[in-house]
Amino acid sequence: MLTVAQAWKTLEDVPDPEIPVISVTELGIVREIEVTENGLKVVVTPTYSGCPATEVIAQSIREALLEAGAAQVNVETRLSPAWTTDWIVPAAREKLRAYGIVPPGERAANAPQPLRFHRPRLRCPRCGSDDTERLSEFGSTACKATYRCKTCLEPFEYFKPI
Repeated sequence: MLTVAQAWKTLEDVPDPEIPVISVTELGIVREIEVTENGLKVVVTPTYSGCPATEVIAQSIREALLEAGAAQVNVETRLSPAWTTDWIVPAAREKLRAYGIVPPGERAANAPQPLRFHRPRLRCPRCGSDDTERLSEFGSTACKATYRCKTCLEPFEYFKPI
């Protein structure tokens, strides 16, 4: 039987299927792990309730923990509290940038957000220019937007803060 610490360590190597440079733990979607009489219980909160990768993530978690020695794994989805980009660990933000996705800015999940009439200037993850423009509110997934750098002309995605 795996311990909770061993399970957390194992899940550090399970990549997010949509952004494989960060793990499910770095993304902050694994909320808790506990040993029960029925094996391991892993609680996950998807990035949004309609995330198409939810089942793939649950299966990847199960497979990794079973391979590591767990007798049984139950993955439970919990939608409340809702996932927030604040749960992404700092090291993963840099991995996102290196991968070509601008990470979300940090925000306090329960703090009121300022009303913005101008979009924030995003720095291109390739050349660093802040002369960028939004092409689409939605990128490859609903949690990302598509931008283009006007300096190097390369497209990139922005992981929207939620």
